[in-house]
Amino acid sequence: MHPSEVLFQGNRQPLLLPACDHYAGSEKLMRKSIALQQELGPLFDITLDCEDGASAGNEEAHARLVAELLLSDENKFKRIGARVHDVHSPFFSQDVEIICAAAQPLAYIVLPKVHSAKEVAAAIKIINVHAAKAGRKDLPVHVLIETHGALREAYDIAALPQVQCLSFGIMDFVSSHYGAIPAAAMRTPGQFTHPLVVRAKLEIAAACHAHGKVPSHNVTTEIKDTAVAANDAQRAAAEFGYTRMWSIHPNQIKPIIKTFTPRLSEVSEAAAILLEAEAVQWGPISQNGRLHDRASYRYYWTVLQRAKLAGLSLPESAAALINGSPTEPTLEAL
Repeated sequence: MHPSEVLFQGNRQPLLLPACDHYAGSEKLMRKSIALQQELGPLFDITLDCEDGASAGNEEAHARLVAELLLSDENKFKRIGARVHDVHSPFFSQDVEIICAAAQPLAYIVLPKVHSAKEVAAAIKIINVHAAKAGRKDLPVHVLIETHGALREAYDIAALPQVQCLSFGIMDFVSSHYGAIPAAAMRTPGQFTHPLVVRAKLEIAAACHAHGKVPSHNVTTEIKDTAVAANDAQRAAAEFGYTRMWSIHPNQIKPIIKTFTPRLSEVSEAAAILLEAEAVQWGPISQNGRLHDRASYRYYWTVLQRAKLAGLSLPESAAALINGSPTEPTLEAL
């Protein structure tokens, strides 16, 4: 029996996505991002932006450009998504219709500025109608939590089957308090200390983990000093339970990936524990004076899965355990 079947007892395994979600809104930046993904491999996702990151006044042509890029040979790994206008925008339906014509290679659609689970469910119905025309069923949906209503219903939104990821839209969230939260809370260190922002981050992460979905941390607005993005990623992961983070500049991609990638020592430990567990049919074991059973095995299994997703070269025995390939893209280029 495969380890995932033993450890999760028929329950759905938690979703795992590449640790970095890179946003690009202009044609130049979109093409540059796709070229970088071709170079590094599917170690990060790209979200082609039709909303806040795109210029206004040319919405239809921009959506058609997004569809063209999705269908191009450059979309080698099928790990490119798209953010459409919000459901109240006159451009929402147009975006969905045009982009879903390219639904086959589309990794996901991002819904911004929603206010409730009911609103997300209604938007998903519209997405499904258009995606079905392109022969795509159950297209993954990522939801931006950036309004009071969406935060209040984060658990219900995460519970929707097609929802794969919740992202925190910190700038819109802070702005929606109309000065009650200072601008300093949009960046470090304020974003990790202001009580209302901390509460929002924790609610989103908890909602995702309760339903096996992916919590994606907000953007780092400092784009010149990559150490800031790396620090934000480290705190998001270690203190708030996030497993994914936005990038808005190509220079942020590598630091984010590195920060979220398990260390080699963690991978080696996980492999050793799981291989010993497999040898005793997943019963309890004692290693280095510590007891392990299926509860801890699930944790170490996730470590190996995250390492594989990030492109780390796994020990041969561990690669065989998870049916991976030791020749997949690695982080050596980082």
